[in-house]
Amino acid sequence: MNIIKKAEGTKLTISIEGRLDTMTAPELEQVVKTSLDGVETLVFDLKALEYISSAGLRVLLAAQKVMNKQGDMSVTGCSEDVMEIFEVTGFSEILHFV
Repeated sequence: MNIIKKAEGTKLTISIEGRLDTMTAPELEQVVKTSLDGVETLVFDLKALEYISSAGLRVLLAAQKVMNKQGDMSVTGCSEDVMEIFEVTGFSEILHFV
């Protein structure tokens, strides 16, 4: 998995490439925890994400809880396979997709 961060003022875009699963979720969790100070808009760009497991979903949910208090969070670029995982798990009702 590759994580690419792009900060523009109070907006942070985190692009994820590869698989977000039990092995890689802790890395993303650490990036998110250390990157949200002063962020008002968080965007997860998932166009290069191949797969997301429940561990990855938990990281996105934790980020959403933080951003509910300090701004907005959205998810963009989901493939059909990843979007299906969001729909089956009910995350499509929790997260904001652009």
